[in-house]
Amino acid sequence: MPMLMLLFSAVLPCAAAPDPGTRADAGWILQKLARPAPMRTGFVELRGSAMLKAPLRIEGEYRRPDNDTLVREVRAPYAETTTLRKGQASIVRAGGKVRTFSLARVPELAGLQASFGALLSGDRAALEKHYRLTTQGTQQQWTMVLTPLAAQSGSTAGNAVRDITLYGRGAELRCIETRPLKGELQRTLLAGAATAARSATTAEALAALCRAGAAS
Repeated sequence: MPMLMLLFSAVLPCAAAPDPGTRADAGWILQKLARPAPMRTGFVELRGSAMLKAPLRIEGEYRRPDNDTLVREVRAPYAETTTLRKGQASIVRAGGKVRTFSLARVPELAGLQASFGALLSGDRAALEKHYRLTTQGTQQQWTMVLTPLAAQSGSTAGNAVRDITLYGRGAELRCIETRPLKGELQRTLLAGAATAARSATTAEALAALCRAGAAS
């Protein structure tokens, strides 16, 4: 599971309306996405696999109860809770035992966890230690691509993804597309897009919701 998804927990609209004619740069986007804990938001995720006839649809909620804790609770089609806190990951399924391990065993997760705080605090300098940020669009409709610096240098050590694309409207992060170095693209819808996704039944419909009005 690309754990970077955990950092995009809650994205509530700000009071000030975005300017449809002003380009959205990385600094503006990060300022709008920054959120103090606690926060929570529902999500709908599509996870592809060569072993599946159709992408697996996962529904649940992301929570950030405090600045040191990130929780991903899956509610359908199974029940599972993943908690990241102080360098430890804990995973438990309904009726099962808690499995806990150190993030030091998984270098890419340790690196991504370091980026969580940078994005949620709007710290562009800290985020750019791990990613190159590329933006398109206006403050009303924007796209931001995070490319791991390790991928650009040709190194795969400690890195599990090729790039991550964020789609947003104003201060609302609506969708994340993660392209792993190996495997299928993973798509996660949040906020208003996740609400709209409840009535979407096909992968094509969910993809359309993710990229609706995407900046180009």
